[in-house]
Formats: sequence, C-alpha cells, structure tokens
Amino acid sequence: MTETETTDGARVLVAEDEAIIRLDLVEMLEEAGFEVVGQASNGEQAVELATELKPDLVIMDVKMPVMDGLTAAEEIGKKHICPVIMLTAFSQKELVERARDAGVMAYIVKPFTAGDVKPAIEIALARWAELKSLEAEVADLGERLETRKAVDRAKGVLMKQFKFSEAEAFRWIQKTAMDRRLGMREVAQAVIAGASQA
Repeated sequence: MTETETTDGARVLVAEDEAIIRLDLVEMLEEAGFEVVGQASNGEQAVELATELKPDLVIMDVKMPVMDGLTAAEEIGKKHICPVIMLTAFSQKELVERARDAGVMAYIVKPFTAGDVKPAIEIALARWAELKSLEAEVADLGERLETRKAVDRAKGVLMKQFKFSEAEAFRWIQKTAMDRRLGMREVAQAVIAGASQA
C-alpha cells in the first residue's frame, strides 16, 4: 500500500470545542483532499459520531467539555473504530503517557499548519494498519494453536481406542476432514467429544 492509497480521501471526524480552530482544521483537511464526515464540539459527541459514522480517523482536542479528548479516545479505542490523533497545546509527560495508553496514534501541537496535519495523519493511519495486521496475525496464530491442541488430543484418543500410530491417527483426522469437508479442528473436537461420552 502506498502513502497516497492510505491517506488520500480518508474520511475524518474532527472534534474540537473551539469553533474557529475546528473550522480552520476542517478547511485544511478538505484542501488536502480529506473528506470531513463529521464535526463534534465535545468528547461525548465525538464518541457518538465515531460510533455512528465509522470514520477512517478522528482528530480530537485534548481539552473539551462534557468528556475530555483522552477519555473519548479511550472509548473509541475500546470499540476499535479507528485511529485517533490528539490536538494539544501541551506536551506534559503525564498527558503523553495517558494518550499513549488510550491508543492515540499521533499528535498535532497547536498552533499547527497544514504541513503538520498531513504527516500526522499518514503516521496514524500507517500505525493503525500495522496494529490491525498484528491483531489479525495474533488471532490466526491463536486459532492455529487451538487447532493443533485439539488435533493432538484427538490423536491421543484414536491411538488409545484403535491402537493407531501417531501418523495413522493424524492421517485419519486429515482424511475425515477432507471427506466430510470439515476443518481438522472440527473433526478433532468430534473425536474428543465422542471419547468423553464413551
């Protein structure tokens, strides 16, 4: 995926309580080729809009009424909606640590220019894509590990019940899965379930 594929035309939600800053940011984003799909003036509204609109990215101020930006970023992060970029006039250590823990992918420090915004968006979208890829890989590895455990247990059952060798037990599970168009894990679980009922 090239940079232009990841950022051009990205759908962005802007959350900023100061109307002038929000309008400036929206204008910068639209001039840079982004689609602004929603605007929020407080953190609670930002979470509601992010949940409803499913943008590619949220750019959110740290200090907002009703719910602050970091709490809103945590909520959006828990729902795995999209990456969040924080707008801030501060760079205090505690703020940076809390933002990192909330899953914030990048920062834009006020006052900002269009030249500050696009690289932050590219970084946030790239980090989000990496995170999603890693999560998928971990889920796949977890699935494979569970399959392997089930197949190993089923092999043990078949070896005990039918005096199969380990290779014969594996081939039996494999062939049964192919013949019945099932996954090896499903066949293995059926063998294990059958043994526990016997």
